[in-house]
Amino acid sequence: MTTNAESRHSEEFFVPDLCNAQAVLFLVLVAELLAIVLELAATGLREFSWQSFALTSLFIQWAFLMSAALLCSLRSRLADWPMPWAAGLCYSLIVVVVATTSVAGQWLLQGAFSQSGNWSVNVLQLATHVLICAVLAGIALRYFYLTQQLREKQRTELQARIQALQSRIRPHFLFNSMNIIASLIAVDQEAAEMAVEDLAGLFRASLADTETEVTLADELELCRRYARIEKLRMGDRLKMTWRVDSVPKNLPIPSLSLQPLLENAIYHGIQQLPQGGEVVVEAKLNQGMLTLTVSNPLPAAAQTEEGGNRLAQDNIHHRLQALYGQKAGLRTLVENNEYRAHIFYPIDNGANQ
Repeated sequence: MTTNAESRHSEEFFVPDLCNAQAVLFLVLVAELLAIVLELAATGLREFSWQSFALTSLFIQWAFLMSAALLCSLRSRLADWPMPWAAGLCYSLIVVVVATTSVAGQWLLQGAFSQSGNWSVNVLQLATHVLICAVLAGIALRYFYLTQQLREKQRTELQARIQALQSRIRPHFLFNSMNIIASLIAVDQEAAEMAVEDLAGLFRASLADTETEVTLADELELCRRYARIEKLRMGDRLKMTWRVDSVPKNLPIPSLSLQPLLENAIYHGIQQLPQGGEVVVEAKLNQGMLTLTVSNPLPAAAQTEEGGNRLAQDNIHHRLQALYGQKAGLRTLVENNEYRAHIFYPIDNGANQ
């Protein structure tokens, strides 16, 4: 069985995964387009031959699909090789496949269907096929390499953003929490002990691996820890409502993705209201899409799109898209003096077992 480390290492290889159906379909379409271009270049539009196009298309499809199959089967092994050696082997493999396919095609057209059975390799045709392959393979591999480097750069920038988010514990929250704990020691030691445990849990989450996924139950528990500490500070001004019982608690969620939204709701919403207000945390699972919503009332002159609030939201949005694709993200909405932040991302069917 492939481990997570091996899978991640394979994903870092510059040649993409050519085993999935989407990649195969893309290769088939590219092969057909290339066949059309080569046939038009050879005969022109006026003398275009469908029979010649069919043979060219068959030859290119063979070469593309055989090369993709070999690269797919060797990809996990090549990921451990030094980049120049791996690139050189991929390049040579494609050229050899095209040369072999070219010779096989000549044999089928000249030898297998001829009465004498005699045939000879057309060296000029073979050289033409190999030269075209050499140029196109070099371009394709260079494109794959540059694309992989761009993904790596984006991943590095994303990790830096996530680390900035995880290390961003507001100084005023830390100082207020310590003062609350100090004041509780003399009057309520049990509450002080719970506050210390909650604060330790928040710090433990902030120091976790930036790529860690936790269960929804763990993330909600982290949010409850944070809410309990803020409840000690704000008292009855802070009211919490949790509507999360309708979804399985074993669903995966990126660590420290919901808690910053709760922090923003309290800091930019409830704290600014003299009478306080209610923060609602809601979870819904519909057709394989998990949506988590944090809503809070807004003060009259709310500044909800500035400072750390926007930084946290941007980080969460980019992190969700990096982990779950373009269907995931974070969306905010202001309606009827209420601010809502929605996290949404697809859930694998296997995760909901």
